[in-house]
Formats: sequence, structure tokens, C-alpha cells
Amino acid sequence: MKKKLISLLLVSAMAAATAGCGSSVPANSVNSRDDLPGKKIGVQLGTTGDSDATEYEKNDGSTVERYNKGADAIQALKTGKIDCVIIDQQPAEAFVEKNDDLKILSDTFDPEEYAICIAKGNSDLTDKFNSAIEELQKDGTIDSITSNYIGDEVGKHPYETPDGTEYPNGTLTMATNAQFEPDEPWNTEDWLLKYSDQIVGIDADIAKAICDKLGYELKIEDMEFDAIIAAVSSGKADFGAAGITVTEDRKKNIDFTDTYTKACQVIVVRNK
Repeated sequence: MKKKLISLLLVSAMAAATAGCGSSVPANSVNSRDDLPGKKIGVQLGTTGDSDATEYEKNDGSTVERYNKGADAIQALKTGKIDCVIIDQQPAEAFVEKNDDLKILSDTFDPEEYAICIAKGNSDLTDKFNSAIEELQKDGTIDSITSNYIGDEVGKHPYETPDGTEYPNGTLTMATNAQFEPDEPWNTEDWLLKYSDQIVGIDADIAKAICDKLGYELKIEDMEFDAIIAAVSSGKADFGAAGITVTEDRKKNIDFTDTYTKACQVIVVRNK
């Protein structure tokens, strides 16, 4: 009888411990930018979202959790480890579309300009890229590439190298971060059959279009986002593209082409 009583007590204790470990995800507590002070904010390391969140970390007692991948920050938000994620609008929309438990707040941060980064002093390559970007904007190629990944015409405008394109000028290596939808996704379900195991996305296709126009083969190297500028500056890559925002601080270490698109940072939260 005594052994049975002990066994029952042990079972009850284990059940109580298990119940205590399975705590639910907390309710959303961020409904606007005004709620960010004191909160746990998730960002992708080295991005503009990281810079925006750092201001709250310095001045308002917020805690910033930095992740190598935007998807990791989103997962931390879903499990309640952080209160929100500050990230580029385009990947935010892609994440929210696939996660009905998340939403994007109407508050946004200041608009930002995306450009391709090139090593300081390499004005010849920068000028060539600027000429190509201007032509691709005028003929609608960049808009077509973007609409192939975002909006109501996803998958309808895949970029194709023009017939007769030749590459007499060698190869250019592009540094990117291939974990950042919709600019550089690896094998997302939407495009798996079309693109196999290649790095694809808005920036990858724009880079391909530029290289096609300039007569260069394109090679893409995947790396952490915050390593891109260093790779370009050191010559390990010829240029970098990964939804990179032009900032005065970055201009100290790298040159930028003309802007090819504009975006902004948004706040992603749980919707309950």
C-alpha cells in the first residue's frame, strides 16, 4: 500500500512538472512603435532593422536579439522568445503570408534605398553597373523581375538571358545572403521546381541581368549578411547585393551604385 501511494505521488509530481514546462506563448504586447521601449526585439544581424532596434536598445531599455537569419528571428517570435521582429517589408510580407499567426503593424520606419555595393575606388565597375541599372529600369526589366516574386503575378515573369548573350569580360562574383526572402531565397516551395537548387530572387535576377548586359558571367557566393561588405572590400567578391540599404555609415567602407529600388523596415508581431 505504501509503495502504491509513493508511486501515485511520483506520477502526480511528474505530471505537474510537465504541465509547468509547457507554458503557452504570451499574448502580443506590441501594437505600435510606441510599444517598443522595454521590449525584446528580434532582428537579422547587420541589417537596417538591427540599426533601428539598436536605438531602442541604447535609449529605451529594449533588448535586441540578433539572428543570422531573418527566419530564425521569425521562429523566435512565434515561440514567444521575443516580442516582435523589425525586418524589411518584402520578406516580412513573405513570412506573414506563410504564417497566419503573425501580422505586420501599420507603423513603418523611414523609407530606405537599396543599392549594390562595390569596393571603394572601383569607379569603373560602379559606372558600368549604373549604366546597366539605368537601362534595365527604362526598359522595364527590373519591374518585371520584382513582379515575378512579389504581388499578383508571382512566377509569371521569370528572367531569361537574351538570346545571343556572350561573356567576353570574364566572371563577376556576387556576395549575398541567401536566407532572405523574397530577394535571395534558397529553394522556397513556390519556386523549387522552376529553379532547382540555385540561389534565386529579386537581387539575384537583377545581378544576372546586369552581368548579361555587361558581358560577364555571374557567380554567386552565399554568406552571412554582415560579412558581405567585408568580402567586397577585401576583394573576395566583386560586388554585393542582398537588399542592402544605403547608409552614411556604410559609405565609409564601401561604394554604392545608384538605387534600384526602395523599401522600408516594418514590425512583425503575433496576431493574438
